[in-house]
Amino acid sequence: MRRCVRGVLVVLTLCGSLLSAVSAQAVEERRAAPVPLERLFDNTAVSDDSRPAAADFDGAGASLSARDLTAAGWAPGRTLTVQGARLTWPRRDPGEPDNVRAAGQDVRVRGRGDALAFLVAGTAGTEAGGPGTVTYANGTRSGYRLTAPDWRTGPLATKAVALPHINTPGGQLAEQARLYVVTVPLTPGRELASVRLPRAAGLHVFAVSVRTATQGWTGSWTTSTGGYAAVGPWTDRTLRLVVRTSAGGPRVRMRFDNTFAAAPVRIGGATVAVQASGAAARGTPVPLSFAGEEGVEIPAGAQAYSDPLGFAVPSDANLLVSFHLPGAVPAAPLHRLAQQRSYVSEPGDHAADGTAGAYTSVITSWPLLAGVDVSGGPGSVVLLGDSITDGDKSTVDANRRWPNVLATRLQRQSAVPRYGVLNQGVSGNRVVTDRYPGDGVSTDTAGVSALHRFDRDVLAQPSARTAIVFEGVNDVRWGTSAEQVIAGLRELAARGHARGLRMLAATILPCEGETRCTAAVDAERVAVNEWIRAGGVFDGVLDFDAVVRDPADPARMLPAYDSGDHLHPGDAGLAALAESVDLRML
Repeated sequence: MRRCVRGVLVVLTLCGSLLSAVSAQAVEERRAAPVPLERLFDNTAVSDDSRPAAADFDGAGASLSARDLTAAGWAPGRTLTVQGARLTWPRRDPGEPDNVRAAGQDVRVRGRGDALAFLVAGTAGTEAGGPGTVTYANGTRSGYRLTAPDWRTGPLATKAVALPHINTPGGQLAEQARLYVVTVPLTPGRELASVRLPRAAGLHVFAVSVRTATQGWTGSWTTSTGGYAAVGPWTDRTLRLVVRTSAGGPRVRMRFDNTFAAAPVRIGGATVAVQASGAAARGTPVPLSFAGEEGVEIPAGAQAYSDPLGFAVPSDANLLVSFHLPGAVPAAPLHRLAQQRSYVSEPGDHAADGTAGAYTSVITSWPLLAGVDVSGGPGSVVLLGDSITDGDKSTVDANRRWPNVLATRLQRQSAVPRYGVLNQGVSGNRVVTDRYPGDGVSTDTAGVSALHRFDRDVLAQPSARTAIVFEGVNDVRWGTSAEQVIAGLRELAARGHARGLRMLAATILPCEGETRCTAAVDAERVAVNEWIRAGGVFDGVLDFDAVVRDPADPARMLPAYDSGDHLHPGDAGLAALAESVDLRML
């Protein structure tokens, strides 16, 4: 009898072990079958203003306002392009589950691209995040780290959109809610199969997609949005912006950015032409389309790419990009210091006009238009800088910024690829401190910090191969220590390297004679330059300081290169910077 009982116990033990193994295998099989994100939604973030208790985003009863989202253009099911990634705001009614709390779920995602984009927010009161895993169709994996700023306290400088209210069961609060788009790198060329979300308390994911917009295109011209400023106001006006290409190509597309905005903007129609002179086109302007339509509405914080257009873009030439604004536009995202005259029409849609007659006003900024890309090509070199890269004190309408001179050099040689050159200089910009706070209408258009704009202005640019960081003088002139600037530069290098970019750094120019460039400031500048020259962090150094300094007084710019304000080089100094670049370093 004892043998029989013992035998039964052995069988039961074996059966239990077998069942445990089967159960574990079943769990693993379930994990191995990723599903679309919306099938995992387990949290409700959006409430109707009349029923705020129908949602509980943060576990304390607070939620996003459906009315605010609609006013921003973020309606259910709306596809939004942010940082070059197309993300769909959940097609859910207020009060329905519309996001997933990240807890290691496997999400089915398909496509090839340079990055995976997440539409996220944290609700932990601080950053929420952790490591995750990407699985490719060939069975290989790569790791990533996803971090989401808090929806109530996160930085406005990096948000995709800010909403003016927060709903609570006790009433609506006049407090901003933030949503963020965060990208993580993918292995180039591999087909994605799925992504495992982090296990992170308070990390909410609304959408995820592969960024493909940068593939197959070379950036020919771009500019960085430095702020959101009062304009016009323009109603039923056409803007005709003059931009200088770098690389040329047989097809073109335009990018319009509604960065930092709180409301959508409508473009009624747009055209492109080669400039003859002033606002006059060479030939008939060619119409652009947007998803097959004549115009497009760009939601707050989002972008719009025009459809690819068969249009021969010449290298190193001026284009006229014209677009009609049918509604009232009292404020717009813009790049203030264009060093180029552009034009505003009298009332009406004059985008198709070949002549200049309707364009009766001049502006010296670039509103809304943020990029011109050409098909094919070898990719782009991105120049992240301040007013010296922006071309401050260079001759207006002459394209004598140092990035223009560098672009001309590249187009006239064949020793290295003829890269597009993308000027992301912003006058007044700093490495570690925001000048523009990142939200609201402001007179300060010196931009958010290089650290805060790096993802948008460098990593999201089409086929970026190399980035040159040439900033720091504004930091040290306004009291930032060399140690803080160095820490910021180190972080930029690391973030670029994580995405496969070649990262170069340029030394800071001397500026003795300018009011804020004291001996103490120069000591900080020299310390930063010594660190840059020491190497080991960036892939190469452009010693711009050595190019323009006065050998008899190294703290001062050589008079022949000085624009007269002792801070900015003039045309000759800017040309000297560009001519000093060893093209093989690119």
